[in-house]
Amino acid sequence: MVPLYSLKSLGLDCSIFSCTFASKTKRFIVGELKPSQFSLQNQLLYRPLTTEILENPNNSTVAYLINSCGLSPEGAISAAKWVELQSPERADSVLALLRNHGLSETQISKMVRSRPQLLLANPEKTLLPKLAFFSSLGISRQDLAKTLAFNPKLLSRSLKKQIIPTYNFLRSLVSEKKLVAIFKHNSCIFVESNCNVLANIGLLRELGMPQSCISMLLAHYTTVLMINPENFGQLVGEVKEMGFNLEKSTSVNAMRALCGKNKLIWNRSREVFRTWGWSEDDVLSAFRKNPQFMIVSEKKLLQAMDLLVNKMGWPSEMIAKYPVVLSLSLERRLIPRCSVVKVLLSKGLVNENLNLGSVLLPAEKEFLGRFVTGYLKGVPQLWDVYQGKVDIQDV
Repeated sequence: MVPLYSLKSLGLDCSIFSCTFASKTKRFIVGELKPSQFSLQNQLLYRPLTTEILENPNNSTVAYLINSCGLSPEGAISAAKWVELQSPERADSVLALLRNHGLSETQISKMVRSRPQLLLANPEKTLLPKLAFFSSLGISRQDLAKTLAFNPKLLSRSLKKQIIPTYNFLRSLVSEKKLVAIFKHNSCIFVESNCNVLANIGLLRELGMPQSCISMLLAHYTTVLMINPENFGQLVGEVKEMGFNLEKSTSVNAMRALCGKNKLIWNRSREVFRTWGWSEDDVLSAFRKNPQFMIVSEKKLLQAMDLLVNKMGWPSEMIAKYPVVLSLSLERRLIPRCSVVKVLLSKGLVNENLNLGSVLLPAEKEFLGRFVTGYLKGVPQLWDVYQGKVDIQDV
């Protein structure tokens, strides 16, 4: 178990607060506001909202949100329902602190619009320790700014009671590198209770899932572990019923594919494949081999099936045996390779019964050696076909 992170280890005392704040923003009086002071977007919104701003009892706050935080008049009126600024000094200090930690004006505006209460926070005692803690984890200024703009609740939660305990809990299960990835992509775990996560991990351990798979689930698909334990139990039961072994990583990918909104995509994909002649057994067999392909966009699935079946002539049932190909990039993998093979087929240089797995699955070096470099003397344009510079009809 990693020792509890302490505030002293971060060096968070009064001396750390060395941000130089910009000169205090003038307090704006609504009666002095002119459309010329606003951006074009705000100018367009100004006239129909002027009366509402003037009638708003919290109009000095609205004016500050527009002029200092970049909110639209409409957004400022909405945000002002949650916060009232008696004076601009503290809000000025909060904005300056965020700028000094790399947040752009657009990101700050997004944060204030979503969480206007942050303007009332004590920048030295409340916000700075959290910013220093996140930075101490090795998170870059750019990633920290992006994450805070997406989830400003991070600055509203208690450092001692919520954020640090969550860090210690995660660090006991995953590496520091994976923990940073969790923060960047699934920061919601730092603002929610971890009761569900603990209960769900307990269930997986009881069912024999190894720590490596649990860590994989936590690091890459954190939100799956955050769902209600009852729903999570049903999800695990469904995965097992489909034939997945909880001791293997494919079960982790299956949980992700069948959880939440992804289940809707899964069902839609099943119907798509039925139109291509797949049976229910074909769908489930392919899903067990490669769970990820079932949550690819419908557009990509249709384009890939059209290319492989209609244009290349491979049987639909063959694709069910190699479902991973449907997860590969159309532009970087499927189209270039199929174009090369199409040229070789048209010239009778390769067997018509060529297996799609031998074309689409090998690494690039192996593919080039087998299907490109060996034929350049007879078809000198083949390399340009592979790079998309020459159309197959022109060869």
